[in-house]
Amino acid sequence: MSIWWIRRDLRLTDNIALTAAVKSGDHVLPVFILDPALLNSSYVGNKRVVFLLEGLRHLKADLEARGGRLILREGQPLKELKILIEESGAEGIYAEEDFSPYAKQRDNQIAEELPLHLLSGLTVYHPSAVVKVDGSPYKIYTPFQHAWKSLPFSRRNSLLPIPERISTPPGIESVPFPDPPTLAIKTMFSPGESQASLHLNAFVEGDDPPIYRYAVQRDRIDTLGTSQLSPYLRFGMLSAQQAVNAAYTAIDAAPDQDASESAQTWLHELIWREFYIHILDHYPHVRTQSFRPSLRAIPWENNDRDFTAWCEGQTGFPIVDASMRQLLQTGWMHNRGRMIVASFLVKDLLIDWRWGERWFMQHLVDGDPASNNGGWQWSAGTGTDAAPYFRIFNPILQSKKFDPHGKFIRNWVPELQSVTGKFIHEPWKMSSEMQKKTGCVLGVDYPAPIVDHAIARKQALEAYAFAKEKSGSRK
Repeated sequence: MSIWWIRRDLRLTDNIALTAAVKSGDHVLPVFILDPALLNSSYVGNKRVVFLLEGLRHLKADLEARGGRLILREGQPLKELKILIEESGAEGIYAEEDFSPYAKQRDNQIAEELPLHLLSGLTVYHPSAVVKVDGSPYKIYTPFQHAWKSLPFSRRNSLLPIPERISTPPGIESVPFPDPPTLAIKTMFSPGESQASLHLNAFVEGDDPPIYRYAVQRDRIDTLGTSQLSPYLRFGMLSAQQAVNAAYTAIDAAPDQDASESAQTWLHELIWREFYIHILDHYPHVRTQSFRPSLRAIPWENNDRDFTAWCEGQTGFPIVDASMRQLLQTGWMHNRGRMIVASFLVKDLLIDWRWGERWFMQHLVDGDPASNNGGWQWSAGTGTDAAPYFRIFNPILQSKKFDPHGKFIRNWVPELQSVTGKFIHEPWKMSSEMQKKTGCVLGVDYPAPIVDHAIARKQALEAYAFAKEKSGSRK
């Protein structure tokens, strides 16, 4: 008897922990523990909890179709696992390794008392496998990418099949599924392993799959040119290896050079995910502070009113507001939008990137400790291999470039529905007469800009320069 401890691997296909548990004995106890330390964390939001719970329901049905059962428990993991071992006589616990600071501390504590076997499946390669010649971890993405791609079998690691039968003994009780929080959101993602496969196939298969247009369309915020797979990778409804294999298959089958390069671009985004997990594993301090010591003394303004306006999509900058409202209503935001709103919060409003990081984790369905932290520190210029601190997105230019016709803005900011032409990006430039005509009077129907971008840019550069001078760094 073995326990398959489910954490971030809500799937049966290509599941190394499940496979090991099945091979170790005649019976397997699939267990998910609702951990109050995680569920009650200020970094966990209702949208992600709903997606998780519904994903577990799908996994429960998949297990039952193969003779198994899902055992749900609620409580402190060490305590619950001890109880399960006493009840079942299980001789081993098999789980997919996780690399967040909390997960590592939890697992180390459990391994001291129970027979916990951690297996690598969250990433294609274990974070300790992609290192420099001297064994030290990478800090820069490009050499990490080259090292990752040079490892043996990276192109064709075979996927682990679903066990033909999963035998779970009777008599082990499961707590009832909790009622999910009631949310009035526009659902973009249906949870479950089968849905993950459908999304992946829709992206990489067919006569003209979107993956071959990815490089061209991925930054267009007014179209769905991305894979939409992030929630499924977040909860392991799709394995990293499945995604990478699909990328390589598309590269090999590409009809021309442009299509091949586009598929390569998507593969590189998957490697960015692995890179940020590598960083979090080797440099856990990034969870709470800037990776770069030279930028730990930025004099943030941290204005509560500005932060609230940003959170609610009421900044007066249409592309920022549309993106923030998309997040609030769907639990997802386009990657280009994430970069725009992050740069705006940190460099236009001079608000600590950690405030934004936490807000994202509270609202993103795909909120991932490593990728979210990496993205925020990249935008803030404080992370490893981040955008230069002096690179400050102009939200107006970003809007014109990536939502040129204002389609995305009008969808999420109905106050601007009747605004036409270039004014959709800069409604404050409309005359008073035009504002009345379009039903968008600034300060009444839609907020005036809460900041002057040109002035804010200058102040941000001064704040960053101050931090560097204080640290004695010129880099």
